[in-house]
Formats: sequence, structure tokens, C-alpha cells
Amino acid sequence: MRYGVTERLSNRVVLGLLLGGLLLLTHAVVQPFVVPVVWAIILAYTTWPLLADIRRLLGGRRTLAAAVMTALLTAAFALPTLWLALLLRAEMADAYAAVAALLAKGPYRLPDVVAGLPVVGGWLQGLLDQFTGDPDAIRHQLARWVETRAAEVLAIVGGLGRNVAKLGFALVTVFFLYRDGEDVLAQAQRVLHRFLGARVDRYLAAVGSMTMAVVWGLVATALAQGFFAGIGYWWFGLEAPVLLGAITTVVALLPFGAPFVWGSAGVWLIASGETFDGVGLLLWGALVVSWVDNLVRPMVISSATRISFLLVMFGVLGGLAAFGLVGLFIGPVILAVLMAVWREWIEESAGPEGQRADSPEQ
Repeated sequence: MRYGVTERLSNRVVLGLLLGGLLLLTHAVVQPFVVPVVWAIILAYTTWPLLADIRRLLGGRRTLAAAVMTALLTAAFALPTLWLALLLRAEMADAYAAVAALLAKGPYRLPDVVAGLPVVGGWLQGLLDQFTGDPDAIRHQLARWVETRAAEVLAIVGGLGRNVAKLGFALVTVFFLYRDGEDVLAQAQRVLHRFLGARVDRYLAAVGSMTMAVVWGLVATALAQGFFAGIGYWWFGLEAPVLLGAITTVVALLPFGAPFVWGSAGVWLIASGETFDGVGLLLWGALVVSWVDNLVRPMVISSATRISFLLVMFGVLGGLAAFGLVGLFIGPVILAVLMAVWREWIEESAGPEGQRADSPEQ
């Protein structure tokens, strides 16, 4: 009897060690692809209704529908990126010509509003005097900057290459999720039911609702900020307001990213001598564009979930710091599952007490 118990225990220990080692080896193999897979899951889940419509149009052919949907998703990423790159190339040439013409005028005085700023105003004026007094200083400064920042530039280029590769892996993965997503979800649910029971359905519902809310909250907020910022760029006389609005939309996908665009544009107007327009654009950005972020995002996310917007903000910022860009979704999802568990415990603990309170006294 004792020998049988010992044998079963040793078998379980060996099996546990084998499974643990297998999990460690699996993690080492798939670790470079975790982020692309997470992005693929997010993209597949949020665009699944469109896939369902395409399947119906194609007579239920999963592989063909998955290929069409993946092609549409690829075009949705590639075409706007190409359009922005072409526009940015033309605008950078215009910006270079404008800066060269400004410096060719000789000594340039900053507006009194900027020059009167403590410390910063004098430093900026001295920098401008150096460049306008000696145009060759610009070339020498750029050469020194390139030499000292060569490693950082290479790192940025390498990072862009890695991100493009991750996007490629994500698009390949999303094709198979489109094709076999129902089967994968059913298998995952069966495995999770063995460990967590029926409560896993509530957790999965929390994950799904939070993911959709964050996606549409980010997209809606970015589009609204880009639209209103574009109006400001046009009204205050900036060239290429559509391009600047598009750039603002892209940057606004990051928390507190939009102020870097309209703030830089406002400072440029002030430095160019158009103080009224520059101050007006800064006020428009602070009072209108930023308030769009403060109103649209909580309205979209809070209306779709039962989680406080403060927790959502913590989840977005904390997830961004912990996991990178994909953390914009992972952080709020983790908090959504935590809140689902918390509410379940509260309901379970309140149940017996409520029953005791409602029972008649003996």
C-alpha cells in the first residue's frame, strides 16, 4: 500500500517536472512572438463582425474569407502609412526651405513674448544668433549631432525594422485566427473550464468588453482630436492642415501624445513672429483638443464597461510602461479581469450575510 502511494507521488513529481521544463522550453521558443500574437488576437477580436459579414458574402468559405480580411487589414495599415510618408517627404522639403529662407535674412529677433521668458528666452535668442550669424555653424552642428547620435539613429532604424517584422508576424497570425478562431476559442474555453469552472465565462466576457471599449475609445478619441486639431491648424494659417491633422490622429493614439504636435506647431508660429496665431493655436489645443480627449475617451470606455475611468487610465498608462504599445490594451484588460474577480467575491461574501439578514428571528 505504502509502495503504491509512493510510486504515484513520484510519478506526479516527475510529470510535474517534465511539464514545467516543457513550459519553460516553450516560453523560450515563442517568447519573440508573444507581442505579435497578442496584437493578432486584438485585431481579430475587434474586426470579427466584419469577418462574419465577409464569410456570409462568400458562402461560408473560411479560408477565402480569412485571406480577404487579412488583405483588407494589411491595406488598412500600409496605404495610410505610405500616404503619410509621401506627404511628410514633401512637407519636410518645404519646411527646410522655410528655415533656410528664415536664416538667410540674417540676425533674427524672437518675439518679445518668447524673448522675455526667464532663462529659456535668452538661450533661444543666443542659439538663433549663432546660427544666423554663421550659417556654416548649422552644418557643423548637424555633423557633430549625427556623429554623437549615430548609435541612437541605428537603434531607431533597427527598432522600426523589428516593428515591421512584428507587424508581418501579426498579420500572418491573424489570418489563421480568422480561419480557425472559433475552434481555438472553444478549446481555450474547455481548458479554462477545467481549472476555473463556469466563472471563466464571466472573466472572458470582461476581457472582451474591455478590449472593445479600449480599442474604440482610443480610435474615437484619436479621430476626434485629429479633426479638431486640423480645424485649428487651418484656422490659424498653418500650411498642410490635413497632414498635420493626420499626424495628430496617429500620435493621439498614445496617451497625451497630441499636445506634442499642436504644441510644437503653436511654438513654431510664435517663433516665426505670428504671436497671435501661435497663442491662439495653443489655447485652441489646450481648451478644445485636450478636452476632446477628456470627454470622448471616458464616455466611450465607461459607457461600455462598469469600471471607473480612473482605473482605465491607470491600466492604459501602467500597461504602456510595463508592456510597451500593446500594454495600452493589456493593462486595462488585466484590471477588467481583476474587477470581475473582485465583484464575484463581493457577491459571494454578501450572499450568506444577506440571507441571514433576511431570515426571521427565531
